[in-house]
Amino acid sequence: MSNDSKLIIQRELQAYQCDRWGNMRPGILMNELQGMGDTHAQMLGCGRTFIHENHIAWVVTHYLVDILEMPTNGEMLTFSSWPSVQDNLRATRDFEVRGSDNRLMVRATSQWILIDLARRMPLRLREHLPTWTINETRAWNRTFDKFADFTPTNTHVMKCRFDDVDENQHINNAVYAVWATESVGYVFRNSHKLTGLEINYQREINPDTPSVMVDVLIDGNTSYHKVRTDNTIHARIICHWQPL
Repeated sequence: MSNDSKLIIQRELQAYQCDRWGNMRPGILMNELQGMGDTHAQMLGCGRTFIHENHIAWVVTHYLVDILEMPTNGEMLTFSSWPSVQDNLRATRDFEVRGSDNRLMVRATSQWILIDLARRMPLRLREHLPTWTINETRAWNRTFDKFADFTPTNTHVMKCRFDDVDENQHINNAVYAVWATESVGYVFRNSHKLTGLEINYQREINPDTPSVMVDVLIDGNTSYHKVRTDNTIHARIICHWQPL
């Protein structure tokens, strides 16, 4: 269901979407957010049909996700998403995930730009998109800043699987969250729960890339990640954790 400015969907979290502890997997959470954005954009007339016809594309620059309580197997969840801020070149889309008793479990915000596929250049939004309602309510009022660099202590090699490539012909955005959370290692991951994700996407990864490197620094309950191929950085990620 939806109103003039917000998409709202309810569904039950399934066992195959959960980890060994019965918690929603990070990749599933990111795919749910992305799916909400895709669905709502299509409803607003600026989704996949419109962009394919006009040879343009939405490109995400940031996802900032605050996990107050990770959803668990069997809970009926309410997902909501809406466009919250827009300027000449950038659009902000916010998200909430609430539990069966309406408690807030996840809040998130994301930033997007629109590009010309031929020139790979950003476009002015109002000159190339239909008009839609902006809901100025913020799920999480954060700014989209650059992430500081760091000196890694480990580097993990991740394979680019065939199923990691989406129909836009690049590695799907949600895969970066999987790479980051896997790269902390089994012992750390098995003794901590994820409480936040901050992703700054910088460059696409082509579908024929056989593997990527994930540089990692773990500092207490925060882990820092750089996803790269050789010397090209494709994303910077910060994960926030809490000991079990």
